[in-house]
Formats: sequence, C-alpha cells, structure tokens
Amino acid sequence: MIPVKRKRRKGPTPRHPFDLIHGTDTGNLIPGEDLETGHAHDRHITAYHGVAPSLFRKLMTRWQTFAQHPVEQTAFIDIGAGKGRAMLLASEMPFRRIVGVELHPALAAAARSNIEIWQSANDTPPMRLEEADVMRLRMPAGPCLLFLFNPFDMVLMDRLLDRLQNIFRDRPGELDLLYVNDEQRDLMRDYHKGFRELWRGRIHHSREDRVADKAIIEHDAGDMYVTTGYEDCGIWRLET
Repeated sequence: MIPVKRKRRKGPTPRHPFDLIHGTDTGNLIPGEDLETGHAHDRHITAYHGVAPSLFRKLMTRWQTFAQHPVEQTAFIDIGAGKGRAMLLASEMPFRRIVGVELHPALAAAARSNIEIWQSANDTPPMRLEEADVMRLRMPAGPCLLFLFNPFDMVLMDRLLDRLQNIFRDRPGELDLLYVNDEQRDLMRDYHKGFRELWRGRIHHSREDRVADKAIIEHDAGDMYVTTGYEDCGIWRLET
C-alpha cells in the first residue's frame, strides 16, 4: 500500500471530538503534495481534511429546503472521500445508498475501517467506498447528491463537471451538488452554465469544531493553512 507522506510533527495529531466519541479516525490535515499515488491526477489534488460535522449538518439541512426528491430516493456520493467522515455523517439520514470515491490507497483503507466501525454501532443505509479515479466512477441510477469539499484544482474540476453533464444529460433534475470551500465557483458559474446555483452562503462551525480544527491544522500543517471557523458553500443543481 502507498503510505501517506506526512512531515514529522511533535506528538500525535489532536483527535477531533467526533473521533473520540465514535472510535473512528477521520482526522488530520494532509496537503495534496503528501498524497501522491503515481496517478496522473496527483497534481490536481488539493488536500485531505475531514469536514466539520456542524458544517455538514447545517449544509444538509439547507439542501433539504431545495431538494426535489425524497432523501429515501437519493444516493449520496462523496467525491474525494478521504477517510470517510462525510459518508459517516450522511448515514445519519435515510439516503438510498452512500458511495465514496477515493484515489489514495491509505485514505481509502482508513475510510473502509471507519465505515466498519460506524456500521457496527449504527443502522445505516448501504455504504461502499471505491478506491478509484473519480473520472471512472459509475453514478447510481436515480437522484444523486454529490458532496465536494474542494477536492480538486480547476483543471480536474472542469473535467469532472463535463463528465457529470454527459452522464446526466438524459436525467434532468437528478443531480444536486454540495460544494464546500467553493474555490472553483467562477468556473461553474461562467463555463458550466447547465449548473444553477440554488444557494450560496457562509456556514460557521460550532465552537467545538472551531477549537478542534484549529488544533489539528496547527499541528499537521503549521503555517501552510489557516482556519477561519467557517466555509463558503454552494448548493447547485444540474438543469441542462
């Protein structure tokens, strides 16, 4: 297995309360340069960082005000699933199925382990993690909700959006997209006009998440990243 290349830091990474409560390991901030696999897409990867639970839950509540299809009929798909935290959080809702795709073998293995731990303690929808290139992921039939925590740079995001438009060309209204830390928003708005932005706003973390993320980021990344205690998020729908 290809290990994650992580710079040495003093002491163990602080554990997020989510992991302390559930016995999982979804923490760390790992820069993209430390996630090489030998794949051509390596240079387009941004970083791994587990989404703040409070942010995820608030964004999901917001999406439900726009949803056209019942959650029970919708598949949740985590693009760049990392260690699987968003998948675990999504399983708190009765999605038809939950799918994650992750390119890095070590992160994919961690996600599978976390899913196993989670399912041993919780009733969940069907869940699976695919260790694969996102450009080869087969989308489930029926309504789909994609989740992205800024996984890619502009180049790969552009390719993904083109592919999604091709896949869902004959499936109008079946694709919604949740985009956290929406750095490629201009790309979507200006060059992929089939996607309509239903909502955009700033979602703040809970105090618990702010404290935990600050400690993790300072330990794992030093001054490479900063934490603001919020993320700019968007909710999009593919209409044409």
